[in-house]
Amino acid sequence: MSAEASIGESLPVRSLLAPLIAIVVGLFMVILDTTAVNVAIPVLADDLHSPLSLIQWTITGYSLAQAVVIPMAGWFSDRFGAKRTFIVSIILFTVGSILCAFANTAEQLIVFRIVQGLGGGMVVPIAFAMTYRISPPESVGKIMGMMGLPVLLAPALGPVVSGYLVDYVNWQWIFLINIPVGIIGVVMSAMFLPNLPRKASAPLDFAGIALAPLAFGGLSYGLSEAGEGWSSAKTIAGLTVGAAAMVLFAIIELRRKQEPLLELRVFRSMQFTRGIVVQWVMQFAMFGLIFAIPYFMQRLMGMSAFEAGLWTLPQALASAVMMPFSGRLFDRIGARPLVIGGLILITVGAYLLSLIDPSDSPWLFLTPRALIGFGTGLSFIALNTHLIQTAPKELVGRVTSLTNAAQQVVGSFAIAGLTTLLVSRTDHYARQGETPIPDAMAHAFHNVYLMIAILAAAGLLLAFTLKRPAKKQGVQPSVVMDTGL
Repeated sequence: MSAEASIGESLPVRSLLAPLIAIVVGLFMVILDTTAVNVAIPVLADDLHSPLSLIQWTITGYSLAQAVVIPMAGWFSDRFGAKRTFIVSIILFTVGSILCAFANTAEQLIVFRIVQGLGGGMVVPIAFAMTYRISPPESVGKIMGMMGLPVLLAPALGPVVSGYLVDYVNWQWIFLINIPVGIIGVVMSAMFLPNLPRKASAPLDFAGIALAPLAFGGLSYGLSEAGEGWSSAKTIAGLTVGAAAMVLFAIIELRRKQEPLLELRVFRSMQFTRGIVVQWVMQFAMFGLIFAIPYFMQRLMGMSAFEAGLWTLPQALASAVMMPFSGRLFDRIGARPLVIGGLILITVGAYLLSLIDPSDSPWLFLTPRALIGFGTGLSFIALNTHLIQTAPKELVGRVTSLTNAAQQVVGSFAIAGLTTLLVSRTDHYARQGETPIPDAMAHAFHNVYLMIAILAAAGLLLAFTLKRPAKKQGVQPSVVMDTGL
């Protein structure tokens, strides 16, 4: 394949095989790591002698780092070239993985996970953008659909691979396994990815870059410290700094005319705003359940990390089965029926989880996790495409960066907030005379699952207000897949 390629150049699909494999290697590695750490949380807490409120930042910090750099992927690609940015991102992710493997304290691991997130955050949007640009126009839909496979498989395999390594090797190998994969990804990318034409780039939004982590991180920190009480100094400081930075961030982004870090003007569309709030509700529920269920299984049911990882498969497989049907139904009936149906399934699934006790059979998790997976698969594509179609036409190109970044932020809020709820409710029931483990913690988990069910039900009510917009030219459901997890 030639080192130079133009957008939309008509090349046979077979000649794209090597570049696509190079992209998939980096993409799969990063997405796999997004879910891999979840089942390792209890082991990390024990080995690093840290409470859950601290160790959860290995996930929260990673998500926030990704949220900050995702909107910058386009600017770096325009300024330095997509190929070079993709390679540097994989290198940074791999270096972060090496550092994580040699962390001796929870604080070190959190910092190194942030390094990982800064590298991995740009891999996913650049991977899909490059795939779209090098694909022949007549094969875009088919190729983009193929590239969606890692997005479906990696989150499902992450907990299984991680669980096996934690149980039968050690937790450091969750990160060490990335080293050979990262090296292969860098070599293949250097050899086979084309040097795509660059575009003129506006000045980088330094104010947004400075304020975004302060806003997102401050709010997440405040939520995570609320387990000590909403009036504690750490909670008040975190929420105050985060809220103030968020207000300044919004003002600066709305006033910036050229390429703001996040395009907030899309919220002028009420249909877009309602749709993205529904998406946030769904994302909160999904991140919360992915984090909470393995912890429940390991801490209270005595499962190994590998066993808990295997129990993520029903949800992932159900989502994968339903997603193709959702894509076909969207063109016929629009987003609202699919999103409503999906949220009903998620609400019922979360409620059923709240009825499971540690002494029950783990097979009771099968039905609720399958329902949640079917609900996610039914509504995922539909809701993302709805957001594209309801955004102002001139801002459509900026929507995916906003939704991807927002999903990572909401995920971090979910983990921080639910961890706080779990810790505070466990303390509450323990003070009432219940044994801390398993009774008080099991009771607290029931509260967590029930709160997620109530939140999903609130999102369901809002989903009834979604309306089917007129389709915009050039927007296809298969192309606008949002890569947030």
